[in-house]
Amino acid sequence: MTFSPITEFSDAPDTASYALTELCVLADLPIRTVRYYVQNGLVDRPEGETRAARYGAKHLEQLLLIKKWTASGVSLERIRELLHGAPPPIPPRTRPVGSVSVCSHLTVADGIEVVIDPGRAGLSPEQVRQFIQGAMQLFGQISGAAECSDTTQRADVFPDNAGTPRTSRTRDHGND
Repeated sequence: MTFSPITEFSDAPDTASYALTELCVLADLPIRTVRYYVQNGLVDRPEGETRAARYGAKHLEQLLLIKKWTASGVSLERIRELLHGAPPPIPPRTRPVGSVSVCSHLTVADGIEVVIDPGRAGLSPEQVRQFIQGAMQLFGQISGAAECSDTTQRADVFPDNAGTPRTSRTRDHGND
């Protein structure tokens, strides 16, 4: 799905005029949601105040775009940017069939593995090492000091048979 920035809504005169309840029926949205969007700057403020407030075709168009983009999984923050003219997201490059990439696999703990593709991420080997060290330190802080005490925090990179670097974390199970 492509997203186009909206800087100007239709140039036609805004002759349609809707009460909040009518606008909500047309957009198929709850009143509370429309008020939230107006309050947070996603939808322009209506003409008038309180029950006399009137909404136009521009408001309906904004609501329909918001509804379409939220259904596609776009965050409200990103929708706000798109509505105010931010450039659309750059689509990810597809990798051709048969392409080869070299990745690092960081096993942080049982069940937690991070795959790093330095070429796609634009990281140098030193940046990959710094990322691995930072990720391991962060996991140590999150998981608590008890687990860190029996863990040797090593971020060694070992090539596998295909030459792909594999990073592993080892536990120190010494007999004390």
